Amino acid sequence: MTFSRFKQKIARFNTLRNQILTIYIFVMTLVLLFVGIITFHIVSSLLKKNAEEQIQQTIIQVNGRLESLYKQLNSLTSQIVNDMYVQRAFSKEIQGERLMFEERQYLMQVVNSYQTYFDGVQSFELYTNDYKRVFPLNEMNLVERVGSQWVEEIKKQRGKMIWIGKDPTSSRFFVVARQVRLTDHSFSPGGYLLVRIHSDYFQLDDLSDQKVENTSYTVVIDEHNQKIVSNLPSHLTSILDGGGKEEKNYMVVKQASPFTKWKVIIVTPLESLIKGTDILKNAIILSGALGFVIFFIFSFFLSTIVAQPILKLTKIMQRGRNGKLKLSPPISSTIEIDELIETYNSLVNDINHLIQVVYEKELIRSQAELKALQAQINPHFLFNTLDTLYWSLIEKNEEELAKFVLNMAELFRYTISHSTQDEWVTIREEMEHIQRYMEVMKARWGERFVWKIDVSNHCLHVHIPKLLIQPLVENAVLHGIGNKTGIGTVWIIIKECVDGKELLVQVKDDGNGMDEKQLRLLKEKLGKRTISSMKGSGIALMNVNRRLQLYYGEDRELRIESEAGKGTCVSFQIPKSR
Repeated sequence: MTFSRFKQKIARFNTLRNQILTIYIFVMTLVLLFVGIITFHIVSSLLKKNAEEQIQQTIIQVNGRLESLYKQLNSLTSQIVNDMYVQRAFSKEIQGERLMFEERQYLMQVVNSYQTYFDGVQSFELYTNDYKRVFPLNEMNLVERVGSQWVEEIKKQRGKMIWIGKDPTSSRFFVVARQVRLTDHSFSPGGYLLVRIHSDYFQLDDLSDQKVENTSYTVVIDEHNQKIVSNLPSHLTSILDGGGKEEKNYMVVKQASPFTKWKVIIVTPLESLIKGTDILKNAIILSGALGFVIFFIFSFFLSTIVAQPILKLTKIMQRGRNGKLKLSPPISSTIEIDELIETYNSLVNDINHLIQVVYEKELIRSQAELKALQAQINPHFLFNTLDTLYWSLIEKNEEELAKFVLNMAELFRYTISHSTQDEWVTIREEMEHIQRYMEVMKARWGERFVWKIDVSNHCLHVHIPKLLIQPLVENAVLHGIGNKTGIGTVWIIIKECVDGKELLVQVKDDGNGMDEKQLRLLKEKLGKRTISSMKGSGIALMNVNRRLQLYYGEDRELRIESEAGKGTCVSFQIPKSR
């Protein structure tokens, strides 16, 4: 009882005014949410894009600075290995003359003099071709110093500077190396140069043009994935490999230098990039709430204005339930409501009049149906009349018209005949009927209509329901060829399937065809199990499709292929035996 009362109370709110108000509020809420979300998303994306572009510019500057430092190192090592005294000293070495202690001391002074012009260099080391150290003066050789793998790599570069990376003896320094090539000996190998560089040399804190936010982290990695510069906290190192839970909270921008092969990576927290979006979010929420309140007030008054005149008219109509309908007095409202009242008053007058003549109308309708039944044409009378017309035209030598009349008579006889024995016909009989139909259509379309029938002899004896193929042909002629300018062709093809148990029936035309939307709508109609009684495109296909299912099973259906401007093909498969 309580639930029933609750339903009644709810039903009282199902009024026109409340429906209009609810729809208005619902639509406005969707609009506000959509606009707010889209605005927030666009602004956030714009902030991220601008930040990313700025970081890209900063990376370009950083790469430029690193390339400049790298080129300075390359220039310095090139000057040292091409120094006249260095060349002379290593020439004596390859000739078997050992350098004296004084010569080594002087060589060290010459090489170290270059350090004056390069603050980042900590020390220089020279080695002979057999990897013995020239200076500093100790017994360590080049292989022990950097490893045999790097020695081979230095040789492969044939005098070019090579970046080794972290100094094996101290992580606070980097090492570059270069082979000494003797100009007086056809640039043959003369020895090796190693340069130790302070790690502070590549620090980027002093870049005056760097504009990365303080919350960003910069990492420089060489081609061997060794970190050259990094202020990234250890708990965020997994971001560099593209993993870790923290990755979604940071923007990672990378760029590699084609000259140094070093990669500059800048990691920036997303919250620092979109810190202004909180204000935007609050502004959107506030403006949305204010707009919702204003729209609610106006929607309430608008729904009341629309619904009130209709409620008055409804009450007037309810008073006429138990008696004669009464006219409604004029109600001051909108044009549409005034027209509704005028229409209602006109209907009241008409209904009061119609109540008196319903019985007379029924009698007139019954008499009309009886006359229609009496006026039906006797099919035999129609056949005899057409036969008489045929022989009359033959006597007048009107052979073309006579042939046309004969085809019409045969078409009527084949179509109108409705005995149960004629429900099934052979494919030969159906093709003869289609041939006659084509002849009739030829008289209408003339030379611009062409048809071709290709039926295998093994198929002519197969029985099918009468008029199963002819509506498809008629559809192809009227909708395919009829809407085409120029010569149009219709093909009727019947052949055995690969398994030999079924027949494939195809009706094709080269008319205007259908686009994807028309084809999809037509297939949706065919999917319905009811046969429409309405006229229009697709009704013949629907009827044939349903007959196909009734005679051969629900799994049978028409297959339609069409392309705009190229034509249409309708096909189906049936078993050779019923």
